[in-house]
Amino acid sequence: MSKQKRSPEEYSIDPAAQQMLIRADELGIGTAFTRADAMPPCNIGGAGMCCKMCGMGPCRLTKDGQTGVCGATIDTIQARNLIRAIAAGSAAHSDHGRDMAFTLKAVANHETEGYTIRDVAKLRTVAAHYNIPVEGRSPEEIANDLADLYISQFGQQRGQIVPVKRAPAKRQKLWAERGVIPRGVDREVVEALHRTHIGDDQEPAHILEHGIRTALADGWGGSMIATDVADILFGTPAPLLGQANLGVLKDDMVNVVVHGHEPTLSEMIVAASQDPEIIEYAKAAGAKGVNLSGICCTANEILMRQGIPAAGNFLQQELAILTGAVEAMVVDVQCVMQALVGLATNFHTLIITTSPKVKITGATHIEFDEHKALTIAKQILRTAIDNFKNRGATQIPDVREDLVPGFSHEYINYMLGGSYRASFRPLNDAIMTGRIRGVAA
Repeated sequence: MSKQKRSPEEYSIDPAAQQMLIRADELGIGTAFTRADAMPPCNIGGAGMCCKMCGMGPCRLTKDGQTGVCGATIDTIQARNLIRAIAAGSAAHSDHGRDMAFTLKAVANHETEGYTIRDVAKLRTVAAHYNIPVEGRSPEEIANDLADLYISQFGQQRGQIVPVKRAPAKRQKLWAERGVIPRGVDREVVEALHRTHIGDDQEPAHILEHGIRTALADGWGGSMIATDVADILFGTPAPLLGQANLGVLKDDMVNVVVHGHEPTLSEMIVAASQDPEIIEYAKAAGAKGVNLSGICCTANEILMRQGIPAAGNFLQQELAILTGAVEAMVVDVQCVMQALVGLATNFHTLIITTSPKVKITGATHIEFDEHKALTIAKQILRTAIDNFKNRGATQIPDVREDLVPGFSHEYINYMLGGSYRASFRPLNDAIMTGRIRGVAA
């Protein structure tokens, strides 16, 4: 049974979102907000009480003491469902880290187009953590060795992933005692799937312990690798001025929204948008230039490094298209709603997929390749510019917020202690003495 329809004010506190939800209602267009009302979560699945691990099911456990056909208890089924979700998330985030490591390797060997090593100091610092020689060596030589080390962390079968050594000693000791230090990123994901196959691990606590190890394979493996490489290639963030919300879109410019997860794509589109050739191409199409903005994770990447405004978060991806002002939404991997393509048919917006791993039925596919990065980024922007003439009526909320992003842990260290005494100690002391209640992110 569907829930009662809510008002825009009940959906969101954001006035820009409210305006777009009213517009969607006037146009008879559904969004994630209205679909959520029309399709409430299944009570059984929402509680993790549905098992689809084998062909004898699906089994739905609705009564106390009930088991699946194989005898699996509710605790076992819930643990299996949770660890499979952890495995999928770790696979997605860590695969992003793998691609970043491959890109670093290609940059080190001069095989890419448009990329450089921007933060040599970060490169040398990270390499030193792993005893990679840095003195008397070029950045490319150091980067090549670091890339090889990072690539090896995915297929490693024994031992422990090397970034774990950067965790606090007390935390490493606890992980070792519990046996949850990851051996290799891919191994932990595969083992999570193996353990949850029918007839395998049936002790819930044991299943969940491996869930912790699989999560750590991402947090202290794939995701840390991705962060390190992004800082090395695109610069470690430092505070700068930025803006956010749908009001960053512009009526007199070609609006291109980048959405997804891969900074290798978004950073190159930023570079291409500033090329005089592309700016002139946009002016020839009747626009004043190209206006870039971001949605979701990619938005944060280019906001904190380049000051490119963020149009919104995950729930605002459809709302950006509803403005009627977006020539192209360029997506790669993760957090991209399939509903975008159907929604875009009501306007002139092109949904452009770029990853070899992700296609969406009905979208325009322009595959991105780091070896030809700048050339492809320009092709994507020209495609968006060519679509400017097809724009109809627009409604851009006059809502935007000023903000200061870019507080990387390196900058916070510097901010608290300067170049020679960089440390979190002043902040820690203030929290421990009660002068600061805590920190929110």
